[in-house]
Amino acid sequence: MAPDAAVTEAEWAGRPIAVAGIGADGWSGLGETARTAILECDVVFGSPRQLALLPPGAAEQVPWPSPLLPALPELFARNADRRIGVLASGDPMFYGIGVTLARRFGASALRVFPQPSSASLACARLGWPLAETPVVSVVARPLPTVLPELVDRRRVLVLSEDESTPAQLAQLLSDNGFGDSTLTVLEQLGGPAERLLTGTATNWAHPHGDPLNIVAVDCAAARGRRRDTRLPGLADTAFTGDGQLTKAEVRALTVTALAPAPGELLWDVGGGSGSIAIEWCRTHPLCRADTFERLPARRAQIAANATALGVPGITIRGEVRSEFADAEFPAPDAIFLGGGLTQDGVFAQCWQRLRPGGRLVANAVTAESEAQLLDWSATYGGVLRKFQVYRGEALGGFTAWRPHLPVAQWIVGKPAG
Repeated sequence: MAPDAAVTEAEWAGRPIAVAGIGADGWSGLGETARTAILECDVVFGSPRQLALLPPGAAEQVPWPSPLLPALPELFARNADRRIGVLASGDPMFYGIGVTLARRFGASALRVFPQPSSASLACARLGWPLAETPVVSVVARPLPTVLPELVDRRRVLVLSEDESTPAQLAQLLSDNGFGDSTLTVLEQLGGPAERLLTGTATNWAHPHGDPLNIVAVDCAAARGRRRDTRLPGLADTAFTGDGQLTKAEVRALTVTALAPAPGELLWDVGGGSGSIAIEWCRTHPLCRADTFERLPARRAQIAANATALGVPGITIRGEVRSEFADAEFPAPDAIFLGGGLTQDGVFAQCWQRLRPGGRLVANAVTAESEAQLLDWSATYGGVLRKFQVYRGEALGGFTAWRPHLPVAQWIVGKPAG
């Protein structure tokens, strides 16, 4: 949610909103304080399944509209003079409606009554350490976002969109070298209809079950499968394209220089195969990237690579100067100039749009672009460095060192003032 779309805490003039997590055990599973808070409400919002768990009462029951987010401001404004209750699944602050409401109205506008989350209950059933188990939500999110979490012998929890998610997840694992992984589907956790189903991804044959489920994955990678982690420097073979690719060693140094942090936005100018933007986004699920690429074929390739490597949310744009002329964008936290260094106005426009305190990294492989880096460094400061990578390759019965093109790199921070 964009910050300017949020209603500030001071704008909520109504009484505190009661947000109660309710599990599969229904009304009886709620504590006395939560039950009292909901019973005192004039109107209660929730999904049809959640509202059906309420006892008969005087409160008006209103199912959430779809789509939900655009309707929230008017929905709550219309009921601001009433006592409002909200039902959520499990812990409202764990991928739940409580997070959305806190961002929109402020924490002081809410009274949150959490129940154990589905992740807590799943780890309790399986004996997994909750603090050490990553959780990926695919509720209203693309399924490939699971891929960056997959590592041999790792355990992962996946919050399902619906009853079709387990089978789709099994197919995704099988297609990406994790077909031997064990899947455990945990349905209706904490309720009388609780059920666990187990099998391997490759041989998954269970029919669709209950839509309220979470999937536990005990990862097992196929022998010889390429090892992809969240650390920058994926193998060059992880990317497809026309060869316009920042090589693994230089890519690792470049992403490290860009210094991604959770929630930050990167502009990758001259996207090529999308490798820098993809590696940036893989470092943390909250990292975001816009990549600018002139050629349509390369834009299509960036999209394919981003999906295959588990970061399909990257925004892919056209030629950078044309994009700047047509629209305004949120200021990035970091910019990578991998192309367009010698094109008139590209650096100046990027530098102007970079947020104060942000970082810019530029790589040059030609004499002309390297000279440009020297000029900018003299004006703006920063750090210059140059490196050349050699890879050992077969030469007859021996090994020879094959040099790659040397790369000059400029790293500079924009003053915060």
